[in-house]
Amino acid sequence: MNHSIPFPEADILQVADQLCPEERERLQKLHEFLQAEVRPVVGEYWDREEFPFELLPKLAEQGLGEIALDGTSRLFKGLAYAEVTRVDVSVSALVGIHNELVVELIDQLGSKEQKDQWLPGLRQFTKLGCFALTEPDHGSDIAGGLATSAKRTDQGWVINGSKRWIGGGTFADFAIVFARDTEDNRIKGFIVELDREGVSKEKISRKSGLRCMQNANLDFKDVLIPAENLIPGAESFAETNIMLKTSRAWVGWQAAGVQLGIFDAARDYAVNRDQFGKKIAKFQLVQEALSRILGNASASLAMLAQVAWMQEKGVMEMPHAALAKATATRLARESAAAARALGGGNGILTEYELSKFFNDVEVLYTYEGTYDINSLIVGRAITGMSAFV
Repeated sequence: MNHSIPFPEADILQVADQLCPEERERLQKLHEFLQAEVRPVVGEYWDREEFPFELLPKLAEQGLGEIALDGTSRLFKGLAYAEVTRVDVSVSALVGIHNELVVELIDQLGSKEQKDQWLPGLRQFTKLGCFALTEPDHGSDIAGGLATSAKRTDQGWVINGSKRWIGGGTFADFAIVFARDTEDNRIKGFIVELDREGVSKEKISRKSGLRCMQNANLDFKDVLIPAENLIPGAESFAETNIMLKTSRAWVGWQAAGVQLGIFDAARDYAVNRDQFGKKIAKFQLVQEALSRILGNASASLAMLAQVAWMQEKGVMEMPHAALAKATATRLARESAAAARALGGGNGILTEYELSKFFNDVEVLYTYEGTYDINSLIVGRAITGMSAFV
């Protein structure tokens, strides 16, 4: 073996080679598009806390508006999410929320009228929805603590309450709002158009990570919606929890994908940066860091590939998704820290991408169930005893 030949491919264990030839070709084209048209421009949007809306038509051309419905394998979907995250976590957050928590929910749980009204535009990114579950005072305890209310009247439903950290909430056409029915106390899902009277939106600014994504505070004050805006398949939190299970696996793919991006950026920096008269890639400590990042990324990809297999077989449960999300985000945190340190002073400049990944990984570690909450979900499954109150 010639040990002098560079091996820059981040998917060193060739997980993508498990795809059928058609999906492998599509993934390669997606990779080339993202690297050529998204990676070079997204950093400036991140700096300005703006979302690159002009990229949406191009993302739609790649089929990313309808990946939840296109019949591709779970492994392809996961690797596609990973490729988007490889260039930017915010863009991947929009693509993932759009597919896993909006498009798929409406397709699986919505009425025929709701599907006919919203899915065509959603599939092309000409319409956008957001998923409004988390509240200012209820995050990890949302299942028991949800306070937003829905009251049935002769005119329809009246929604009152507040939601927080809602991705895309500043620009979405509608929100899927979860509210507690005042009559039976059950949590139900509603489509609430965000131009209705009584809806107010406020962008959450000055975030250290996920800066392109426009997270919002949403307030609903006596918002009247038609009776038919109730999502018929989401009349209890049990149905919603199914969506959360699949979205938790999606965040695991984000954590795997961001590590591919971290490896790309760290390796590029190391083979081009000169110090002490030679490339820093020749230094032992730098090679150790790159090897560790690649090992973390490979372990995460392999774990998520197995989760995708379980999804295909219909045997993935919440503890499986929680374990994958917790583990991959923990490893991503380590990879991001190693890469940022490798960059030295330049590691804090977004032009080198290392600091952008470093900050965005903190968001992955926290959302869709914090690392601690996901660990406790796994702990409950393996001990039979709950640490939750």
